[in-house]
Amino acid sequence: MGLTIGVDIGGTKIAAGVVDEEGSILETCTVPTPQATDALTEAIAEAVRTVGAGHHIEAVGIGAAGYVDEKRATVLFAPNIDWRHEPLKDKVEQRVGLPVVVENDANAAAWGEYRFGAGQGHSDVICITLGTGLGGGIIIGNKLRRGRFGVAAEFGHIRVVPDGLLCGCGSQGCWEQYASGRALLRYARQRAFATPENATVLLSLGDGTPEGIQGKHISAAARQGDKVAIDSFRELARWAGAGLADLASLFDPSAFIVGGGVSDEGELVLDPIRKSFRRWLVGNQYRPHAQVLAAQLGGKAGLVGAADLARQG
Repeated sequence: MGLTIGVDIGGTKIAAGVVDEEGSILETCTVPTPQATDALTEAIAEAVRTVGAGHHIEAVGIGAAGYVDEKRATVLFAPNIDWRHEPLKDKVEQRVGLPVVVENDANAAAWGEYRFGAGQGHSDVICITLGTGLGGGIIIGNKLRRGRFGVAAEFGHIRVVPDGLLCGCGSQGCWEQYASGRALLRYARQRAFATPENATVLLSLGDGTPEGIQGKHISAAARQGDKVAIDSFRELARWAGAGLADLASLFDPSAFIVGGGVSDEGELVLDPIRKSFRRWLVGNQYRPHAQVLAAQLGGKAGLVGAADLARQG
C-alpha cells in the first residue's frame, strides 16, 4: 500500500498528514478542533480531504484519546470529548470514501516510534508518554498488543498508591498522578511554597508566587540550576522509573521508549528515570536491563503511527 493519511486529534487542533511507506510526512494541514461532536467528525473529514487533495490515498488512520474497541472502529469513551460509543470509523468513511482505522492515540504514537523512531531494531518495546497525563503502548513480538477488548496499556491508571491522590478517572492513587506533567507542576508549586529560598529562579519566571508557576518555568529554571525545579524533575523521575520497573516484571521488553512533553527535557529527566528504574528493578543485579530511550518523533509520532496502522489494515 502506498500513501496513507494520519490524523491526530488534539484539544485545540486536528492535524492530518500524508505519510509514505518510510514514515515520511509529505504534506500536513491543521484545522481547529470544534466542541460539538458532529462538527468534530466533519472537521476530521475536512482535514483528510484537504491534505489528501492531489495525492492517491489508500486509507486513513485516526489517533483518538480514549478507549477504542477491538475492531478499531468505535470510540467507547473519550475523557475530553463527548464521545460515548461513537462509531467514528463509519462516520468518517461515509464522508471521505476511504477505509478508516481508529486507534488510541498513545497506541498510535507507540507504533510510530517502534516503526520509524527509537524502537527500530527492537521487537519488544513498551512506550510511555509523559504528557499532561500518562499514556502507553505495548509492542511484543513485533505486534501492537491491544488486549481482548482493545483497551490495553492504560498505564496511567495503574494504582500505585492505595487510597492516594484522586485521579480524573475517578480512582485514587493512579500512576499518572505521580508521573506526568500535572504531577511535575504540583511538585514544583509545593516545594516553592515550602522553601521559596530554593526556588528564586523558578519564582522569578512567573509572577513571584507558587501558584504562578507554569510547566515552561520549571524547565527553564532547571536549566539554570534552580534547586526546586531540579528536585521536582527528580521526584517525577523517581515515580516514572519505579513504574517502568514494574512494567519490566510484566512484559520484559528490550527497550522502554519515553515520549511526551516532559521527555523533551532530555537527560535532565531521562537520567534519573534510568537510575530509578535500576533501583527498583527486581533482581536487577542478575538480569539484563532494558534500555530506557528518548522518543525520537516528538509530536509527529501519533500521526505517523496512525497512518502506518491504516496501511496495515
